Amino acid sequence: MVSAKMYELGTKKSTIRTIFEFGRKRAAEVGEENIFDFSLGNPNVPTPDFVRDAAVEILQTYEPSQVHGYTVAPGNPQVRETLAQSVNARFGTNFAGKNFFITAGAAAAITICFKALTESGDEFITFAPYFPEYKVFVESVGAELKVVPAQVKDWQINFDEFEKILTPKTKAVIINSPNNPSGAVYSEETIKKLAEVLTAKSKEYGHAIFIISDEPYREIAYNVTVPYVPKFYANTLVCYSYSKSFSLPGERIGYVIVPDEVEDFGKIYGAVAGAARVLTHVNAPSLWQLVIAKCAGKPSDITIYERNAKLLYNGLIDAGFECVKPQGAFYLFPKALENDDYAFCERAKKYDLLLVPGADFGCAGYFRAAYCIKTETIERSLPLFKKLAAKYGVNT
Repeated sequence: MVSAKMYELGTKKSTIRTIFEFGRKRAAEVGEENIFDFSLGNPNVPTPDFVRDAAVEILQTYEPSQVHGYTVAPGNPQVRETLAQSVNARFGTNFAGKNFFITAGAAAAITICFKALTESGDEFITFAPYFPEYKVFVESVGAELKVVPAQVKDWQINFDEFEKILTPKTKAVIINSPNNPSGAVYSEETIKKLAEVLTAKSKEYGHAIFIISDEPYREIAYNVTVPYVPKFYANTLVCYSYSKSFSLPGERIGYVIVPDEVEDFGKIYGAVAGAARVLTHVNAPSLWQLVIAKCAGKPSDITIYERNAKLLYNGLIDAGFECVKPQGAFYLFPKALENDDYAFCERAKKYDLLLVPGADFGCAGYFRAAYCIKTETIERSLPLFKKLAAKYGVNT
């Protein structure tokens, strides 16, 4: 009668969403101020005034057909050209508008890339810990996702394990830096090594292996440089979103960049356009295309995230947790206080601490805490983390 797979996806909520919904119910019982919800990566920094001002100006002064009408499928040509010049100014690249395909956020961008690249029998590789929806997106286009075990000491790439997983079926490697959930930023050394391995394997296998660089957190980095991947590896597709940098997750606006240097650029860009068409991506929201063009290159305010990161990291270390210090994004990924991270997160609920088990990110024995919440909430949560740790005999 219906697709069993689609029914399963539509009725089985993600662990993150399940925990978030539990938090809403619990808040109704004990009060919002008594719930310490670290589950959802929903930006709490207000959308910048310049974004609001741009939207108001566009709505008040542009012709309605410009604001609300269709654009060509890849996006408004003037917008794409503006974005290209902005990226070039920041990263020393040589993109033009023709290299951009504007999408409804990063999820659309990466799914379009999977669909564009996939042929029968293809495999994609990513590195634990990783965003769980990658598996859903990859399997939705008929490919298989393979996961490289984590290098837990620093969350960089475990190259020994990576090379074991590479095969002639490998079509692309998915990277996410700054990373959700670890907050790690891949170093230039890591990116160079990845490029070196993929260049050699592409030659050995007789076909290009692509990097899909998923970059919604690119602007949220703390005193560290985030390497711009296309400068190190030609066969890179960049997927970007304004959801985190401009606090616009509900507006669904982002893009794919297909560099000229990509092997067989015309076919790859055409396949991106075809994948968007098949996935019913008529065009990204016209208003928000115009807004991001007006705001291109303007800085994001990450001071709140940086302050929250320091506060929560120091508080957890003081409570006796083990954690790699985050370099970006707005997540901590500490080690759980028992091997069963699901049991640990269930115990944390008794203190109204809502945490996400690491196994959902391909890394059992850890948990994710999203600190894109009020600083005051984090401050009030720290004694509860200490009480939780004390139940495990830590720091007592």
